[in-house]
Formats: sequence, C-alpha cells, structure tokens
Amino acid sequence: MAHKTSFRSVFKIACGIFLPLFLLFLISPLLIFNSGKKQIYTDINLVPNYEVAIVFGAGIKDDGTPSDALKDRLVTAAQLYDSGKVEKILVSGDNSLEHYDEPTAMYTYLVDSEGIPAEDVFVDFAGRRTYDTCVRAHEIWGVDEAILISQGFHLPRAIFTCNALGVDSSGYSATNQSYVLSRYYKFREVLAIYNAVIDVYLWGPDYIGGEIELDLDN
Repeated sequence: MAHKTSFRSVFKIACGIFLPLFLLFLISPLLIFNSGKKQIYTDINLVPNYEVAIVFGAGIKDDGTPSDALKDRLVTAAQLYDSGKVEKILVSGDNSLEHYDEPTAMYTYLVDSEGIPAEDVFVDFAGRRTYDTCVRAHEIWGVDEAILISQGFHLPRAIFTCNALGVDSSGYSATNQSYVLSRYYKFREVLAIYNAVIDVYLWGPDYIGGEIELDLDN
C-alpha cells in the first residue's frame, strides 16, 4: 500500500512539473508569433538605427541567382543601408552542398545589383538554418544587436531565436509580394517554431567555428 501511495505521489509531482511545460510548449507558436509581431517594422521611417542588418538565406534559382523571396530580402536590406538605418549587412545562408551557394549569391546581388560597397557586406557561409545564423551572428561575428531582414511570416521565429541566443533583435519585413507556396511556408513556420524552441533550450548548433571580427569602425 505504501508503495502505491509513493508511486502516486511521484506521479502527481511529475505531472505538476511536466504538464505545464508541455502545455507551454504546445502554445509556443502562438506566444512567439504574438511577441514577434510587436517587434516587426513595416515602415522604414520608423526603423531605429542599427549597426548591423542580418539577412537570412531563402533559396536560389537553378542559375545561382536569388529566389524571389531572397531577392526581396536583399532589396529591403539595401533600402535600409541606403537610408542610413544600418551601417553593415551580414548575409547568412546555406553553402553545404556543391553548386548551391546562397551566401555568394546574396553578396553578389547586394554589391553588383544594389551598389552596396563590398566592404560593408559580410558573408556567413554556414547559416544553414535560422538557428545557425543567429548563434553564429553572436558567437562568431560578435553581434549583440541587429535588425533582422526576412518575410513577415518568418520574422517572429527569427526574432525569438536571435534574442534567445544573445542578439537583441527587431525585424523589418521584406514581404513585397505574394509568394508561390506562401500558405505552405506559413504552415511550415508553425512546425519550425517547435523545432526552434527545442534547438534553443535543448540542443546546440551543429557547427560554430572560430571567431571573426565584424569590422564596424570602417
């Protein structure tokens, strides 16, 4: 009888601890979306000045040029730079596969198509995921504060992730058109938020690498 009582007590304690955490995990997308929306700018005139803008990769075409979504992110970053809102741009994307190089495509577009000075564009070749980009921005590039450039549906997760990993962040929306498969990406974002919560609180990055100084003085 004592054994049963002890088991019930342990079970109740375990439920009291883990059930609230599980419920909090279930509603985390709603909490992160609502919190992130408050930190997203859509009017360039309202954007505070930042030293660094971080642009997340979003795919490239077969010819190696930016996808429509990525092009919008780069154009938006260039607008912030040209308006004096940011001093440097850090582009971060996937370069893990042969013949697939998001970061170089991003750098090339900003410098060649948007006329951003090459010395003001920094390239992170290991931003395979949002989590990798955020952790590397802080741990590798020494970024403590930044404005994040992405589409509106992605920004809440990006802001949550970067804030949790040491980069005090707000976002500027690069949603300039209706994208193919946009409904799919919005649904995928809910699942990605669950993954982000697990990454932030349980796992770590696959690869970090050595520290690189982001030159903000020139």
